[in-house]
Amino acid sequence: MTAPLLHDLRERVVAAVLNDESCRVVAARFKVAVSSVVKWSQRYRVTGSVRPGKIGGHRKRIA
Repeated sequence: MTAPLLHDLRERVVAAVLNDESCRVVAARFKVAVSSVVKWSQRYRVTGSVRPGKIGGHRKRIA
C-alpha cells in the first residue's frame, strides 16, 4: 500500500478547486488522478480538512 500524498499538495489542490478550476485541469497541473482531486474536495466540503483517512487498522479477534 502506498503512503498518503503530502498535506501541502492536498491543500494546494483543494484551493485550486475552490477557485473555480475544474478537477481535470487541477489534476493535470498537479500530476495527480482526477479521482483524488474529487475525493479531497469532497472531504474538505464535509469535514473542513484535507487530512487523509485512517489506513489499515486492527480487527477484533473472533472468539
